[in-house]
Amino acid sequence: MQEESWRRRYPLFPRLLFILDSTGPAGIESRVEALRAASRKLPAAFLRDVPILATATTELLLHGPAAPVWRPATHPDHTVAWTHTRHP
Repeated sequence: MQEESWRRRYPLFPRLLFILDSTGPAGIESRVEALRAASRKLPAAFLRDVPILATATTELLLHGPAAPVWRPATHPDHTVAWTHTRHP
């Protein structure tokens, strides 16, 4: 099968990145858990093709967006860079 043209140009695209703000650590955990629960309803193929990642605004400000501060919705106990393509 021929690869789609956008995949040749953007091999790491698309991503769903959620930046969580306006809450404390407990609120962040609650929101990440809600993303995890919602991701369980999605087809496995979608989750392989479109990583869903979340982080707190404070983590972005401290470490920058390229740092491994992103938590995969399917494995929220791990942190990865936003360019991460495989689950831990």
